[in-house]
Amino acid sequence: MKIAYLGAGTWGFCLAWLLATKGHHVVSWTKNLDLAKRLNSGEEHPHLAGHFPVKNMYFTTDIAEALNGADMIVEAVTAAGLRPVLEQVRNIKIPNCPIVITSKGIEQNTGLILPEIAIEIFGEELRSLVGCLSGPGYAQEVIKGLPTSVVGSAFDPDIALQICETFTTQSFRVYPNSDIRGVAYGGALKNIIAIACGISDGLSLGYSSKAALMTRGLHEIQKLAAAKNCKEKTIYGLSGMGDVCLTCGSMISRNSRFGFMLAQGITPAEAEKNIGMVVEGAYTCVSALQLGKKENIIMPITETVYNIIYEGLRPIDAVRALMQRTIKEEHL
Repeated sequence: MKIAYLGAGTWGFCLAWLLATKGHHVVSWTKNLDLAKRLNSGEEHPHLAGHFPVKNMYFTTDIAEALNGADMIVEAVTAAGLRPVLEQVRNIKIPNCPIVITSKGIEQNTGLILPEIAIEIFGEELRSLVGCLSGPGYAQEVIKGLPTSVVGSAFDPDIALQICETFTTQSFRVYPNSDIRGVAYGGALKNIIAIACGISDGLSLGYSSKAALMTRGLHEIQKLAAAKNCKEKTIYGLSGMGDVCLTCGSMISRNSRFGFMLAQGITPAEAEKNIGMVVEGAYTCVSALQLGKKENIIMPITETVYNIIYEGLRPIDAVRALMQRTIKEEHL
């Protein structure tokens, strides 16, 4: 197939590389002209040391060139950048091929998950073509061929199966999941919990503290997902618990690193600048808190992360506040 890949960051490059090694012709679009020139000349990706483009990979700053004749469109931009990018696609031509979302987030103010943004832009008649790929996977590991499993989901089961077949390799296993809403919510909300765990690590609170944060964080995710009619089992699968375990458990995660830096007294703006890439959890915690209030759901970890990032709450004071909350019976 010819695959139009929108975005050439670490995850976008990694999955484009994976698809190209399977024999697909992948044309990746990026706004960064210097990056496109660098990769087309065969140099390594600036954020993936030692990894170079392979045959069947081409990079362009012309989105129309990437879309021309595409049999599948895959995106890997940012949650905040998805709408303007898909609007560019719509202005060129309404797609008639599968549209695969690989970014993770919830749009601020609208509360839409990313597949819903695609439907709003392209029209309800294209719902059956929209899908997503989500789960525990670091670009640095996937591109090395280290084994992992994720999920492919779509509103149409045939599209979900096509996503799974297209991306699956000997080391990258893709399971179908029919609950696209649950898959999207799990992937988005775990980034907030990862920031909290990074803060915990930065304050040297220990493994016990992190285990509690991950468990209560997963419960927080499940409560909001249930209110949005997601399946509970999805949140305890690869795109929920699996992604929580990965993102909260390693400093490879930019969200965990971001939280760690906040605990060290670095400002949010400085921390994101040091990381050099978008920290999706910082964006999504705003959306999640908005949704929680709308659904009348208490989300203490999400609210705490929000207050640290946007209200100047000191991380150590945030920990004290969480520990002083009224204890209620545990419900899972």
